[in-house]
Amino acid sequence: MNHIVILTGAGISAESGLGTFRDKDGLWTKYDLNEVATPEGFARNPDLVHEFYNARRTNCRSAQPNAAHAALARLQAEHSDRVTIITQNVDDLHERSGTTGVIHMHGELSGALCAACDHRWTAPQEMSPNDLCPSCNRTATRPDIVWFGEMPYRMDEIYQALSNADLFVAIGTSGNIYPAAGFVAEAHAVGTKTLELNLEPSTTAGTFDSAHFGPATEIVPRWVSEILGAP
Repeated sequence: MNHIVILTGAGISAESGLGTFRDKDGLWTKYDLNEVATPEGFARNPDLVHEFYNARRTNCRSAQPNAAHAALARLQAEHSDRVTIITQNVDDLHERSGTTGVIHMHGELSGALCAACDHRWTAPQEMSPNDLCPSCNRTATRPDIVWFGEMPYRMDEIYQALSNADLFVAIGTSGNIYPAAGFVAEAHAVGTKTLELNLEPSTTAGTFDSAHFGPATEIVPRWVSEILGAP
């Protein structure tokens, strides 16, 4: 196995205490996504949006990487060829487990963005609509997160990786959010083998060549050991 491209979704971080969209009584259920995860919602009520992402940032900083994150860091370090990690997640648990070069297609909780001049910087723990951009000094700061209706980051890079991958693996993804849900089709189009690792079948499960289901902390380390040929 040569170049491996891995897409991770919320399911890989769920066992670290970071809820998915579908978790009952999770953080997402307390907010209307149209109000906190769209440009229109931010324009209507920036205080609410900052409140939501401040809570997510606090939640993220108290979470710890789990065995699935550690296994992917091990794979990247020990695999004989390239391992590209693409994530839909906005947490930094991959990086804290030792993975490098992670492509955050939906942005990062640790980042701040100026809507006026596109300047980016490290977000403070608490953001507010009154924060000044350190570059243009305007009060147009927002979380550096890709909201619904916005174009994900680094798509050219992602499609290039998919076009020369030998194996595409989706871990903990729902298959509901595009363009990520279409990556398996992109991989198939160039003859790449595909694998789903998930707690339960995603909505695109039938399009993968093979799949293993179960908790990420169990199935991801097992798969990595198989790839590396080590216990």
